[in-house]
Amino acid sequence: MTASVLRVAGIRRGDIETLLAHYGLSLTLVDDGAAIPGSFWGDDEAGIIGHTVYARGDTPVHSVLHEAGHLIVLPPERRADVHTDATDSIEEEDAVCYLQIVLGGVLQGVGRERIMKDMDAWGYSFRLGSTRAWFEHDAENAKDWLIQHGLLTEAGEPV
Repeated sequence: MTASVLRVAGIRRGDIETLLAHYGLSLTLVDDGAAIPGSFWGDDEAGIIGHTVYARGDTPVHSVLHEAGHLIVLPPERRADVHTDATDSIEEEDAVCYLQIVLGGVLQGVGRERIMKDMDAWGYSFRLGSTRAWFEHDAENAKDWLIQHGLLTEAGEPV
C-alpha cells in the first residue's frame, strides 16, 4: 500500500457520489477491511459491478476514478453486464486513464495534479516516464477518443 496517495476517506463522500451520479453510476462503500466486490486487483483497489463502483475508506481516489472511468466509457446498456473487468481495448484503457485525470480536476480538494502524482506513486507506467508527461505530450489519441464518444468537450472538459 502506498500511504501517500489520497484516499476516499480524505475527501467529501458527497462530492464523488455527485460526480458518479452525473454518469448514472453509484458509489457503495464497504466496511474497512472487507473485500471490495468487483475489484480486479484486490486489496484496497476499487471494484465495479454493473452501474456501481465499490470502495472502502482506504481506497485510493485515483482507483475509484479509474474504475468509474471504465463504466463511463461504456454505453449504459453494456454497463449492466460488467463485473470486475470492463476493458475492451488499449484505446479504451488509455481513454480511461485520461478521463480519471480529468475527473479528478472536477473533484473539490483533489485536482488533476494530485491524480497524476498519485498515479505515479501507485506505479502507472507511461512511455514518457510520468503521468504528467503522457497527459500533456502523448495522450492526444485518448483525448480524441473521449471527444469522439461524447465524453469530453473539444477543450478537454468532461461533458
